[in-house]
Amino acid sequence: MYKVKVENPCSCFIKNGLSELQDFETKEQAKVTADKLLQQMKRTFCQKHEFSMIEKFGDFTISIRPRR
Repeated sequence: MYKVKVENPCSCFIKNGLSELQDFETKEQAKVTADKLLQQMKRTFCQKHEFSMIEKFGDFTISIRPRR
């Protein structure tokens, strides 16, 4: 089981009704979903935050931090 997790969800994330944790059968499915989610957030959210993604043991974590 592979996971896509979002840390520190911002109000834009919550308003869009997105899930903070998703499970997948394959690493490839998790990677595709994480990439799509990250791009959606960068493209459509209010730009008050920065987004980054790391992979660890096949799980993908997207972090949301305030812009400096």
